[in-house]
Amino acid sequence: MATLKDHLDACPLVAILRGISPDEAEAVGEALVGAGLRIIEVPLNSPDPFESIARLARRFGDRALIGAGTVMTAADIARLAGAGGRLMVTPHADPDLVREAKRHGLLALPGFFTPAEAFALIGAGADGLKLFPAEAASPAVLKALRAVLPPALPVLPVGGVSPETMAPWRAAGAMGFGIGSGLYRPGDDAAAVRQKADAFISALKA
Repeated sequence: MATLKDHLDACPLVAILRGISPDEAEAVGEALVGAGLRIIEVPLNSPDPFESIARLARRFGDRALIGAGTVMTAADIARLAGAGGRLMVTPHADPDLVREAKRHGLLALPGFFTPAEAFALIGAGADGLKLFPAEAASPAVLKALRAVLPPALPVLPVGGVSPETMAPWRAAGAMGFGIGSGLYRPGDDAAAVRQKADAFISALKA
């Protein structure tokens, strides 16, 4: 199975589709994949999230990494695996959930905010770390963390990232970003999502 870094090397953006419904998922997924994104996350506080994940996995599983965010329990992980998802994302630092995800053969991208949390998650087998909420940190914080974290481990700021703010984070060592409302808000159609995705891709190329 491809590593998380492999997927991030293809495109370092994780599309967070909080609030999406199953009937919207495939059209929005097509817009994102068409723009070049290769990782799509459906937070579990969305309407019928496992059905959205299943539809995305069937349609794009050979071209994109599909997963769930806001994962809170072992039961969530089992349902994610059953729906065909391959990535677990949490908002918090729970090593037990990382171990459970790895037991199911999933990639694990847990949330953290402190060095102690980061190393506990790494010890549990995390494939990458989600710096959350990034609005409460800064590129300087990430640069300091990168000095002690494993060099090849992806760290992704999540929260408040825009096309205009990616460059300082990348210079500080971010290997990717989780993008939520900057890419998709409930009610956005596929054309609107594609336009916003294109803006992020253009900023990365610049």
